[in-house]
Amino acid sequence: MKLIKINEVPERPAPYNSSIRMRVMAAEGAIDGIAHISRAAFPPGEKTGMRQHTDRTEVFTCDAGLGEIRINDVGYVFSPGTTVVVEPGDVHEIINVGTAELIVSSFGTASA
Repeated sequence: MKLIKINEVPERPAPYNSSIRMRVMAAEGAIDGIAHISRAAFPPGEKTGMRQHTDRTEVFTCDAGLGEIRINDVGYVFSPGTTVVVEPGDVHEIINVGTAELIVSSFGTASA
């Protein structure tokens, strides 16, 4: 059993954009089959930059704010309550298009 309280996890800059703050609840190797579990806070205008993983599926949920998630050059509104599954090979980017912080929870699964 693992009990993790997000507010007790240290905040750090995201490796893909140091302006985005993240809390990693489980890093790769901490839980079998999970690549990561994290929450990120994007200031207005910040973005991840285009990314692609061939070894994992990622699941992103918008907890607060207003964003755009781009998957393979198609943009989708990313608002609270929206969950997006990004498959291995999908090129993706998350952008805060609002005036408030964009809060995104995510986890990645190791692909077989």
